[in-house]
Order: sequence, then structure tokens, then C-alpha cells
Amino acid sequence: QVQLLESGGGLVQPGGSLRLSCAASGSIFSINAMGWHRQAPGKQRELVATITSGGSTNYGVSVKGRFTISRDNAKNTVYLQLNSLKPEDTAVYYCNADITLSPRSTIGRWGQGTQVTVSS
Repeated sequence: QVQLLESGGGLVQPGGSLRLSCAASGSIFSINAMGWHRQAPGKQRELVATITSGGSTNYGVSVKGRFTISRDNAKNTVYLQLNSLKPEDTAVYYCNADITLSPRSTIGRWGQGTQVTVSS
């Protein structure tokens, strides 16, 4: 059973920082792209950032320049550094990954989500 487990969410003041982590566990051959999305109450889920296995990154317009995605392939873990946080960044943050179980089997997985609340 392949799972993604997020951690690092919480309550932070505007202008503050947080670091989210997402670790994949289970019988994994390799992990391709990994990413973060978020969903605020009453809004659609939106892209935050993605990173390929080679380290190429892509960011949503609203977070570019403030958030940084990175990964540790040896630990099957993706990180999201959130800086200069704004109240509008408040949302549940979900990680996702494209995981190769064997040379002929690739699946997508989502984590359970971690709450980030930006408020004074």
C-alpha cells in the first residue's frame, strides 16, 4: 500500500513562514513528478507547485517568488517552503505524486492534506 503523509501545517501570522513535508511510503520503484495543491473553503483546488524527478519546478502565479518546492529522492519526500505568508494562503495543502510501482505500473497518489492558517 503506497501512501503519502504530509506534515508541517499550522497557524502562522501574516508575513511568517512554514515548511511542509510529504513522505511517500510503501513498495515504490521510483517517483516521477511530485507536487502540492491547495484548496480554500468554497474554492476549487489549485496548483501550488510541482517538481520533476530531475528537479525542474513549476509554480502557481499567486505563490511564485514566495514558495519553494524541493525534494529528496533518497527519502521519497517532497517539501514546500512557504515564506511571506498572506491570509489568502489559508487552505488545506495536499501533496501528490506519480509513483512507479514496477516498470509497467504507474499510479497517482494524494496525501490526506494539512491545514495552513494565516491569521493575526
